[in-house]
Amino acid sequence: MMHYYNTFGLLDFLLEIFLILLVVGIVIFFINRSGFAGSQNNEKLVRMEKDVAEIKKTVEEIKEKLEEI
Repeated sequence: MMHYYNTFGLLDFLLEIFLILLVVGIVIFFINRSGFAGSQNNEKLVRMEKDVAEIKKTVEEIKEKLEEI
C-alpha cells in the first residue's frame, strides 16, 4: 500500500485543516460575490413584493373607475 506521508504529525493535521478551510472560504466568497445567496436577493424580493402590491392597488382603482362608468 502506498502512503503519502511517512508519519502523520500534528503539523500535517493542522496543514490539512487549514487547506480545507481555505477551499471552503474561497467557495463561500465566490457564492456571495455572485449574488446567488445573501441579502441582495432578499432586497430584490422585498422590492418586487412592494411593486406587486402597488400594481394590485392600481388594478383595483382602475376596476372601481370602470364600474363607475
